[in-house]
Amino acid sequence: MRKLFAIALVALLLGVGIVAIIETDPGYLLMAYGNYTLEASLWVGALLLLLSVLVVFLLLRLVYQVSSGQRSLVSWLGARKSRKAQRLSSRGLISFIEGNWLTARRQLVQGAKNSEAPLLNYLLAARSSAQLQDTDKVHEYLRCAGDAEPAAAMAVEISLAEIKLQAGEYQQAIAALDHATRVPGRQPYVLSLMRQAYEGLQDWDKLLELLPQLQKHKVLTNEDFQQLEYQVHFHRLENCDDDPAKLSAIWQKVPKRLQSNAAFTAAYVGNLISSGDHSTAEKTILRVLKNEWQISLVRLYAYVEADPAKQLARAEAWLQAHADEPQLLLCLGRLSSRDALWGKARDYFESAYRLEKNGEICAELGRLLDALGEPIVAAAYYREGLLLQEADLPVLPQPDKFARDPRVVASI
Repeated sequence: MRKLFAIALVALLLGVGIVAIIETDPGYLLMAYGNYTLEASLWVGALLLLLSVLVVFLLLRLVYQVSSGQRSLVSWLGARKSRKAQRLSSRGLISFIEGNWLTARRQLVQGAKNSEAPLLNYLLAARSSAQLQDTDKVHEYLRCAGDAEPAAAMAVEISLAEIKLQAGEYQQAIAALDHATRVPGRQPYVLSLMRQAYEGLQDWDKLLELLPQLQKHKVLTNEDFQQLEYQVHFHRLENCDDDPAKLSAIWQKVPKRLQSNAAFTAAYVGNLISSGDHSTAEKTILRVLKNEWQISLVRLYAYVEADPAKQLARAEAWLQAHADEPQLLLCLGRLSSRDALWGKARDYFESAYRLEKNGEICAELGRLLDALGEPIVAAAYYREGLLLQEADLPVLPQPDKFARDPRVVASI
């Protein structure tokens, strides 16, 4: 209260002092502009100047507030559109995950229009179009994605490749990855996509070229890499033409640890026999069997065209350790037939039959006995072999033996 009183007293004294100064010397102010003049005391002029400055200040403030309000309105409208775009994008993502492709595409495209980062919207819209099998829209939205974010060109190419892979269009996927494959170190995922495309095309030669990069960049686990390596080399051997030079080149590229694998050795020897290189086939079989007993090679030994007497002698030496091996006995029977030892061939075939009844052994027995003048016995073996080959025939009622079909009798 005392402070307020003191302030009022000071203001009153200051006012009295100013009034006393004005009365003592009011001063004189003259302003002229053209034919107009304005006369007033100095204090009145000062008051007018102060009011003019105040009016100008208020006008400037009003203009600033109006322009600032417009910017605020524009900013508010922009923020509102941005929030709407975010909501549409979120709903589109949910629809995409749920598999509602048409709804997802519509929401994602609408959300991209006012989004600050529309790249993801367009990429997902392209994938939705792929699910709808709308190829034109796939390419349209991928172009939009590239235009929205030029730095994401590789991501767009990878997305296109994934879409093509999913559709089984492996050649188009490889074309889409053509640029990306130039920098595989930066994009190891590209190598994985290339592997899938080449596997889809069964292009084993291209996969062989890709193997070092897959291993270098650790795209696959050790187990998966070894499985892929096995498949590549095995299929290359399996699909080899009857060209001894080409076969030799393919075999040389097979890793040493796989060359000792029974399936690989059998495939290699089988191709050697098919290409007519029986000498190399025999040497390979004997070399491997000297170190390891592989029944697949024993079976193939009967297909080698060499000196049948010498082959038979070698194979009979194996009987000491493998007397109960049906495939060895089958091989001996075939070698005996090639050497025109028909009785011995029959003995070996029958011994194999007693150990293992299968269609192949029955066929060999039937063929030999038919040639030896025993067609009835041969027919029995043929019949048994055929039934063994078709072991999954359904159970059906059969007619009594020697009973005639009345329809057949009536037609006579």
